[in-house]
Amino acid sequence: MKSHPQLVSPPLPWFMRGSVHSPVSAKQRSGTMNSLNLHLVSDSTGETLEMIAKAALAQFDNPAVNRHFWPMVRSLQHLDRIVPDLAAHPGLVFYTLVNPETRKRLEEHCRHLGLPAVPVLDQVTAALEAQLGQEAHGRPGRQHTMDENYFKRVDAIQYTIAHDDGLAHEDWEEADIVLAGVSRSSKTPTSIYLANRGYKVANIPLVVESPPPKALYGLRHPLVVGLTTSPERLVQIRRNRLLSLNEATETAYVDNDFVKAELQFARRMFADHGWPVIDVTRRSIEETAAAIIRLAQERERKPASEGGVGKPI
Repeated sequence: MKSHPQLVSPPLPWFMRGSVHSPVSAKQRSGTMNSLNLHLVSDSTGETLEMIAKAALAQFDNPAVNRHFWPMVRSLQHLDRIVPDLAAHPGLVFYTLVNPETRKRLEEHCRHLGLPAVPVLDQVTAALEAQLGQEAHGRPGRQHTMDENYFKRVDAIQYTIAHDDGLAHEDWEEADIVLAGVSRSSKTPTSIYLANRGYKVANIPLVVESPPPKALYGLRHPLVVGLTTSPERLVQIRRNRLLSLNEATETAYVDNDFVKAELQFARRMFADHGWPVIDVTRRSIEETAAAIIRLAQERERKPASEGGVGKPI
C-alpha cells in the first residue's frame, strides 16, 4: 500500500525542523533548490496569511520565493480549481480555512501531491480556546465585518486625509493624535498607517520661518507627538526628494547647518510643551506607528494630570 506524506501537525510550529520538510528531496535540502513555490490559500482576503508569510520570510537572507495567492476560497469547487496549479508548481502550502470540508479537501489534495501543508492559525486559535473556555466560531473573514470598528477606520482615514500637512487646524481638537515634525520626517505615511488602525490623525510641518498655529499649543483631547530624525538621514531623504522632482539639490532645504537648526527648533518646541518624541532615523513606518499607539494606550490609562515625557523614544 502506497504511503503518503503526512500533513504538518498543528502542534508543531511550522518554522521548526520536522515533518514540514518530509516531502522535500535530499537535493533540495542540500541548498540547491532554485526557488520555493509558496501557496497562500485563504477563505477571506488573505491579508492575515500574507502578513504572516512576509514576517516569517523576513528572517531569511534574500529567499527566492514564488508566491501563489489564493484568496476567497470558500467552496469545494473553487478549491478544486486551484489544484492543477498546486500540482504544476509544487512547494509549501500555507492556509487559513475555517470550513471543515474545505480544509479536509485541501489536506487530501496536498497528501496526494506530496505537498507539506501548514494551518498557520491553528495553534493560536487552540491556545485562545483553552484560555477563553469557548470554541472559535469558525466563520471566514470575521475580522473584515462591516461593524462599528470598520466604519471607525473609514472615518479615521477620511479625517486624516483632510488634515494632512497642517490643513484644517480648527478641527484638530477632534483628532486622536497630532504629529509634528520638520519636513520629510515621515509624518504623512505614519498618519495614514495610524488611520488604517482607526486613529484620527492630523499632522503639522514645523518650519522655523513660519510658526505653527496657536491652536497646536492648546489641544486637550489629542495626543501630540513629535517626530525627529538625524540630520544626516534627513539631508539624504531631502536630496532624493529633490532629485525625484528634477529640482536643484543645492538649497537651504538640504544644507547641513540649516537642517540641524530646523531639528533643534523642533526639539525645543517638543521639550517646551512636554510632548513625547520619537526618533524615526532607524524606524520603519510600522515601528514608528507601533510606538505611537503604545503612547496613546498608556495615555488612556493615565490620569490627565500625569501627562507624558519629552524624551525621545
